[in-house]
Amino acid sequence: MFPDTVKAILEGLNKGDFSSEEITTELLARANRHQPDFNAFITLDEEGALAAARQADEARRSGQAGQLLGLPFAHKDLFCTQGLRTTCASRMLESFVPPYESTVAARFRQAGAVCIGKTNMDEFAMGSSNENSHFGAVRNPWNTEYVPGGSSGGSAAAVAGGLVPAATGSDTGGSIRQPAAFCGISGLKPTYGRVSRLGMIAYASSLDQGGPMAHTVEDLAILLGVMAGLDEADSTSAEEAVPDYSAALEQPVKGMKIGLPREIFEAGKVGQTEPAIQAAIESLKSLGAEFVDISLPHIDLSVPAYYVIAPAECSTNLSRFDGVRYGHRCDNPKDLEDLYARSRAEGFGEEVKRRILVGTYALSAGYYDAYYRKAQQIRRLIKQDFAGAFQAVDAILSPVTPGSAFRIGEKTADPVQMYLEDIYTVPVSLAGLPSLAIPAGLLNGLPVGLQLTANYFRESTLMQLGHQFQLHTNWHQQRPSTSGRPD
Repeated sequence: MFPDTVKAILEGLNKGDFSSEEITTELLARANRHQPDFNAFITLDEEGALAAARQADEARRSGQAGQLLGLPFAHKDLFCTQGLRTTCASRMLESFVPPYESTVAARFRQAGAVCIGKTNMDEFAMGSSNENSHFGAVRNPWNTEYVPGGSSGGSAAAVAGGLVPAATGSDTGGSIRQPAAFCGISGLKPTYGRVSRLGMIAYASSLDQGGPMAHTVEDLAILLGVMAGLDEADSTSAEEAVPDYSAALEQPVKGMKIGLPREIFEAGKVGQTEPAIQAAIESLKSLGAEFVDISLPHIDLSVPAYYVIAPAECSTNLSRFDGVRYGHRCDNPKDLEDLYARSRAEGFGEEVKRRILVGTYALSAGYYDAYYRKAQQIRRLIKQDFAGAFQAVDAILSPVTPGSAFRIGEKTADPVQMYLEDIYTVPVSLAGLPSLAIPAGLLNGLPVGLQLTANYFRESTLMQLGHQFQLHTNWHQQRPSTSGRPD
């Protein structure tokens, strides 16, 4: 039986315990076997993955090195992969094969990693449950009647279900952290600009950020070291040195100050996750961390502000899909207007249409000042709240979500209730801060996540806190009984 963490697999490959071809063959078999159960993948690249694995094995035999040499993994299906279908889980891009590579995909390839396929997701990354995919809903490996979270639900399910040790995700308002929490894995949203967005199909350009998903914080540190760094071809990429994230892991947390927002904890808004969150606080206290009451006075305005800003940006970004240049095109249009209207009506799903309409309305003449400008002003206040808090603390702790995963179909009829699943993750996204989700307990047999947030480009602080927490708890070692691992 193969190990399921990035670190253990790389160690096994280095020692010659198994080859990349052997573990890749096994994971491809698991992915095929459990596709009817989890629906975690949109595209499996068996031929390409096995060829890359053999190439990695040959490189290792010849003494070549690579940070991830021979490691099998999966990409969320919005990272463009040259020559491999990239759909964004939409009918609009169902047949799109990019002629270019995203920077994230290129960096994984250069590090020697082996991509076995592209994971399912909410269409154009719009959703909190992964029910909004043209290719069908993804199912949570802990209980396949429940959602895995979204929009990176396919990546989270693939890792939790034992189909890959790691996967890429993207986070606009919580789309790495929420599925990580629902599926009992670790996920990191880096600082906005830390990971290149070039070749990552856009939802909301001022919010989207790629990041890693794996079982442990130790694995995230390895993966982020490959993903992060300046990309001169991306104007939103930060010119910030990339530290050795693994070096921070063994640093003690004694004396570190962690903030507890009174708008969450004193207002009684922790919800059903409270026992798990309180237990996590006690664990960190036992390690010497100090807890401080802080205030984020505008946090309650974050969800309405986000659901103006993100749809406004999506309405602009998705205007390029018009049936003319690429993507879905309707049959036999009678004129140009009919081409536009029917191609978009047929190509986009209901949630994508809803957000385009909301965003277009918010940007329209007469409403721009009342909605979009106001939302951006609230965004600035939220950033100022976090800036003030980080003058007193090293990190901020909160739940990832109000509860554990919900049943498939439970909230599809009420978009507002679905949007409120993002109540703890959206403020961080609006501020552009780095944030970590790690397993912290079980609720009714389903995972619960802990969120840690740090100041800009302080991912190492999150690695330090998260790894030390995982050294003293075993929630990250829990696996669902329905996983793809052999009995």
